[in-house]
Amino acid sequence: MNKQYKAHPWHGISAGEKSPEVVTAFIEIVPTDTVKYEIDKETGYLKVDRPQKFSNAIPTLYGFIPQTYCAEKVAEFSRDNAHGAEVIKGDGDPLDICVLSERSVTHGNIILPAIPIGGFRMIDHGEADDKIIAVMKGDEFYMQWSDVSDCPKSYINRLKHYFLTYKNLPGEKSVCQITDVYGREEALEVIRRSQADYKTYIEKT
Repeated sequence: MNKQYKAHPWHGISAGEKSPEVVTAFIEIVPTDTVKYEIDKETGYLKVDRPQKFSNAIPTLYGFIPQTYCAEKVAEFSRDNAHGAEVIKGDGDPLDICVLSERSVTHGNIILPAIPIGGFRMIDHGEADDKIIAVMKGDEFYMQWSDVSDCPKSYINRLKHYFLTYKNLPGEKSVCQITDVYGREEALEVIRRSQADYKTYIEKT
């Protein structure tokens, strides 16, 4: 008897035929979530990572790009552009993506097409942990932003604040640092490198 199985969100879904210019994003959490969910790498199911701390709430849709992995090529690019900040290795996870949309998406565990416009060069305990910033394809409002330089500074600051504080208790020094906010072309290069790392470290194992 034939059996059909749900594709693993990390390994079984393509990043898209037009990647990296347009990518498939798997969304794990949305701005209304009070719990941070993430993919269980073994089973592909969403799992509870931790409750969101205090007033922290992700400002955008948040997830990852399938068939990507942050290892040596991503770390090398981060290291070369981190202005002297220590980058030891990639964080060993799929590449994170924040997706801007005017429309409310009420839950995660979905896929959607996204257009990368920039990103954060983030370092967490010496590990490259880039965050790609994208807009949902076809969004009537955000489609006018083709590069992160089009975004209001206040919006970028809000995103930066979340990632610099989402693991911290009040009064604690951030364990993360963001050395750069980069534009579309660098974002595409980070995606390409994460796809190369996936082929090297995941497909060949």
